[in-house]
Amino acid sequence: MSTNYGGYMGKVMHIDLTTSLTDEYPWSDEERELFIGGKTMAAKILGDNLTKDTLAFSEENLLVITTGPFTGSGAPSSSRFNVSTLSPQTGILTSSNCGGNFGYYLKKAGYDALVISGKSPKPVWLQIHNDTFTFHDADDIWGMHTGKVQQVLDEKLSLADGKAVKNGKIVIGPAGENLVLYASIVSNERLAGRGGTGAVMGWKNLKAITVSGKHQVQVYDKQKLDALNKKWFKYLKSHPLTGDQLPRLGTAGLVSTMQMRGQLSTKNYNYGQYDDFEMVNGETLAEEYNIVNKGCLTCPIKCARTVEVGGKAVKGPELETLGLLGGGILNNDLYSILKWNYELDELGMDTISAASTLAYAMEANEKGLWDNGLKFSEENKDKISQVWDDIAYRRGVGDELANGSRWCSEKYGGKEFAIHSKGMELAAYEPRRSVGLGLGYAVSNRGGCHLNGGYMVLIEGLSLNVNSQTPHGKPDFTVMFQDLMEGVSSCGQCLFTTYAFFPPPLISHPHSWYTRLFCKAVPVIGPVLRLLNKFPGMVCFNLPVIFNQSKALHLVTGMPVTFGSFFKAGKRGYTLERHINSRFGISRKDDSLPSRLTDVPQVEGDESTKVPLERMKNVYYHARGWSDDGVPTPKTLRKLGLDKLESYKVTCEEFKSSSGGAS
Repeated sequence: MSTNYGGYMGKVMHIDLTTSLTDEYPWSDEERELFIGGKTMAAKILGDNLTKDTLAFSEENLLVITTGPFTGSGAPSSSRFNVSTLSPQTGILTSSNCGGNFGYYLKKAGYDALVISGKSPKPVWLQIHNDTFTFHDADDIWGMHTGKVQQVLDEKLSLADGKAVKNGKIVIGPAGENLVLYASIVSNERLAGRGGTGAVMGWKNLKAITVSGKHQVQVYDKQKLDALNKKWFKYLKSHPLTGDQLPRLGTAGLVSTMQMRGQLSTKNYNYGQYDDFEMVNGETLAEEYNIVNKGCLTCPIKCARTVEVGGKAVKGPELETLGLLGGGILNNDLYSILKWNYELDELGMDTISAASTLAYAMEANEKGLWDNGLKFSEENKDKISQVWDDIAYRRGVGDELANGSRWCSEKYGGKEFAIHSKGMELAAYEPRRSVGLGLGYAVSNRGGCHLNGGYMVLIEGLSLNVNSQTPHGKPDFTVMFQDLMEGVSSCGQCLFTTYAFFPPPLISHPHSWYTRLFCKAVPVIGPVLRLLNKFPGMVCFNLPVIFNQSKALHLVTGMPVTFGSFFKAGKRGYTLERHINSRFGISRKDDSLPSRLTDVPQVEGDESTKVPLERMKNVYYHARGWSDDGVPTPKTLRKLGLDKLESYKVTCEEFKSSSGGAS
């Protein structure tokens, strides 16, 4: 099915692994206008096909791989692709955004997305080249680590002269094959890390997909887009966050700031500061281990670190891995974290969930709930590599750790210190000193995710000094940040570009009168922001310099786009995911955090150092137009154009039944 819009290849393919048949999946221009691409497009496809009875490990579950209109357009940091599915870890939708080059080459092959259903009778890998889909036996690569299998696939795709065909790849490792609930999909050294996407791929007996081709992305107005991109690249390189902090230290540079703010998870979120933080922070990583900075295709930020492990140059750890495998388990040996990060990537496992589940197990052992031999101590450090292997191959205690902290706490107890929301473990930011982020963790559509949660910690101490303990204004800002990031994600662009949304002087001059004024204003302007959240169309123009995405979307696609309509598209995507999750029973009760974070002050005697979650949820639901129970109302669905969904009538009836007929 072709398209009248630029930025799209105009074709979505359905792949049935059970029959090895392929056909085109219908996707109209009206759907492109409403859902753009990326995770929002994937949510629409999943919503159209999943029922409340669908299981993650079933032939009916879909693995949906999507690009956005920016992918391949030349826009900065636009090589991203998205993987969405029903998560075996959480039982609800998960979406995982990934760098690497797979999205770029998927478009070179001529496709905007792949919709994968069924289950292959035996292990296979799929080769896509232009219009040709070839299924290959994967017996010889089943069991391989992610780096090795990518190397072997290049050899299989090599030309007569020995050079590999230029291609993109996604693969799984042993963790995906053995259905570790937080197994990841890997592209180059980048991971679609969260929610168990790799386990779904493993259950389907799909070891890898390669994509290649000679198609080119056509845009609506190339001349104006090139001019905008030139200014955009320059702005990102000059911004103090995207042009200095991230390129210089990567996300690892946040460790020291988090320590200063009491936001660094320590000993499984018992504390917010780690005495030995300087031994595992970004500065030490840069000075002693970093070889070179790298970035994805078309990325000027270059946030990735390259380090040496066992004589080999490999991808270095990001902030979450440093925090959770450093202070999170009381480990001050930076090299061990580099080594574990590499091992987890090679096995194909999410470092956040693996590390946090390990920390839970250590505390459960310490408290006498679970005799597993794991301890917060130096003597335990040498055992960790074996633990990762045992998890990936589901051996011994690893078989239970492979199910995540929620499952383990339900069996052994200690739910108050199993640090997850909806079954997904939290990132390394301690929310008791960033209560807006605490709200975001709880209401995030995919579970305890800092990015899907709106990343309020960015203004609650990491780059701006907004009062991190007050709940005032936080729900309204959380809604806005979530919706804007949702829109950016749907375009196929890295979320780090949104760091530049704040004008450089606010970041560069933290003690200036205007920065102090902004920080003081945030808690009191919630009602004003709520008006914008409810009526985004009021902003019927684009915001120059600080938010180029809306104008770029017009120049790429030809769609009429303003900041307001872009904002609304993000809101539509976020609400759609919640609408689908409500089908699987998600409501207010599930927007929760462990009691350690909501009931126990981080600082003894200081009640402000715990997350006032229920209070913020009330405001958040109101700002979103959801019911008091956290379900999008029929009125909100209609306003966002989601009344066209087949499930809309069912939702209306369910809503009327639960609310006494209110609409």
